[in-house]
Amino acid sequence: MTLNICILETDVLRPELVEQYHGYGRMFERLFASQPIPARFTVFNVMNGEYPPADAQYDAYLVTGSKADSFATDPWIETLKAFLLERYQRGDKLLGICFGHQLLALLLGGKAERATQGWGVGTHEYSLANRAPWMTPEIETLTLLISHQDQVTSLPKDASVVASSEFCPFAAYQIGDQVLCFQGHPEFIHDYSRALLDIRQQHLGEPVYQQAIASLDRDHHGVTVAEWMMRFVAQGTQPAQ
Repeated sequence: MTLNICILETDVLRPELVEQYHGYGRMFERLFASQPIPARFTVFNVMNGEYPPADAQYDAYLVTGSKADSFATDPWIETLKAFLLERYQRGDKLLGICFGHQLLALLLGGKAERATQGWGVGTHEYSLANRAPWMTPEIETLTLLISHQDQVTSLPKDASVVASSEFCPFAAYQIGDQVLCFQGHPEFIHDYSRALLDIRQQHLGEPVYQQAIASLDRDHHGVTVAEWMMRFVAQGTQPAQ
């Protein structure tokens, strides 16, 4: 069984990063190549108005991270929200990362806003509240690379917490077997996180920057989360043609 995944890319990288890292869609393609469930991916940059054809069928839609605020009202964000709501209402599986995690929470009745805790950057550890069958391989705690100043502050009615920390109480959530979202970035690698930190050093302030740089010595579970997401999609799925 090969899963057919639509990646909805919600950003373009800074010009100085494009040559090496290309874009978030490419980062996810590289990440998912490291997990055992076969899947093919099609990337559409919705920020640039790209969407799949109306008759296209996918096993899941993944919404990437973005420098934009999930609670902003830019026309492309409003268009994306309408598209995702239609997908949700017809029962499609939805995956969200960072901006996508926040946008889906907002769309489905939760709340996302600028975090009073300030920027979350570097490597961060979360407790796991839920031990679902798709969470294979098992780990004791979840560690991911992060880069966000917004957070989900209230979950949708039917959502359940998957991962949390004192800094980010709703770091991952699911809604039944249809929606799975993570605040952290499984697609990031340490070099990309370091590049972002260097670009934002002055904005972050020296204490936050130095703490984040030091945290990059730790490993993270990006590949594990990639497998979790594909197992989540695969459960009960008849592959799209």
